[in-house]
Amino acid sequence: MIVKILQKSKTFSAVRYNTNKVEKDKGELLKVSGFEALSGFSELKPQDYINYLSSVAALNKKVVYPQFHAMISSKGRAADKQSLLLLAEKWLSGMGYGNQPYMLIFHKDTDNNHIHIVSSRVDLKGNKISDAFEKIRAYRVLNRLIGQDEKQLAAEAVTKALQYKFSTAAQYLMILEAKGYSVKLVGDAYNVSKFGELVAQIDISKIQNSLAAMGFSGERKLQLRKIFEKYKPLTDTKMFPVVEKHSGGAQGKILRYSSDLSERLSSDFGLEFVFHFNDGKSPYGYTILDHARKNVFKGGEIMALAKFAEVLSTVPHQSLLPLESGVPMRPGHFPEENMLLEILPLSGSGDLYSEFAEGSDAGDFSFGFDIADDIDDEQINGRNRRRQGKARTNTR
Repeated sequence: MIVKILQKSKTFSAVRYNTNKVEKDKGELLKVSGFEALSGFSELKPQDYINYLSSVAALNKKVVYPQFHAMISSKGRAADKQSLLLLAEKWLSGMGYGNQPYMLIFHKDTDNNHIHIVSSRVDLKGNKISDAFEKIRAYRVLNRLIGQDEKQLAAEAVTKALQYKFSTAAQYLMILEAKGYSVKLVGDAYNVSKFGELVAQIDISKIQNSLAAMGFSGERKLQLRKIFEKYKPLTDTKMFPVVEKHSGGAQGKILRYSSDLSERLSSDFGLEFVFHFNDGKSPYGYTILDHARKNVFKGGEIMALAKFAEVLSTVPHQSLLPLESGVPMRPGHFPEENMLLEILPLSGSGDLYSEFAEGSDAGDFSFGFDIADDIDDEQINGRNRRRQGKARTNTR
């Protein structure tokens, strides 16, 4: 089970996004709560909900982005719509939105059952609902409701990472960091944290003892080399930087590097690529996390970087830039799903696209499934996630 707090917005465009799903029989409006003021209407339309939420938001002009839009997803069909409805209600209460006007919309057109939540960050008294440590609380509330223990999950991640074959302590740490954990050496142990909270520790000696028992399969290296050679002519090998995006469209530092080739290999073969660079310069090397066979390889052992990535670019990838038509899109996504993309704001586009300037998600946790299988939510947590500024280990 995962939760995502989606892009903030000055308007309540998430209402139309979700009602469009309902109109196309791709979604179902399960519950509307807190809209008693609209009870006199004989037939409610999406704009009525938008107008009411906007009137509530107008009670506090200081809140620039009043829309609250979140999503809770299960693995496959593990949770049906009624289970997700009950979970969403309890989660809203835990997040401080239980008495807010809100809409709960079940999406049924994807491989993973999930429910969208739309509400206002301003309450009926004009107070702003607290967003302090919102990313942390989103998962803490969810984990408490479904009985997940954060420290237990971290302990499992530490143990599973030790099952990989790696040749340096740095490589071991990359496995944890790829799972969204941060690590810091304190004395004779590494502190493992999530969102600034200490969730696990591992002694250096355990890592060192694992190094001594490691032995890499020459057969696997040869297999990967053949895979690389096969896919290189079929996929673009040009590298591009993924840059940090700030409010207003300004670009910040380079977070990591990627390529269409590395992303395809990641998707098809369970590989993860960490390109190493310093001070915004082009990568000088790379590491391969072979999740399928639990290996960590120095990239050069499989294929030299100069051969793997023929051209190094310092220009942001085209998929992060708006098209000339004025509607920023990535291949395979429908226009009505733009609101879920992290893209640069457009001049003259007004409030409709204001939410694109800066996303707000609840981090990336792995619970044994990936909603990349979903059609409408792939851009939230699927293959394109790696182009949306998720920091990874890139300087080790």
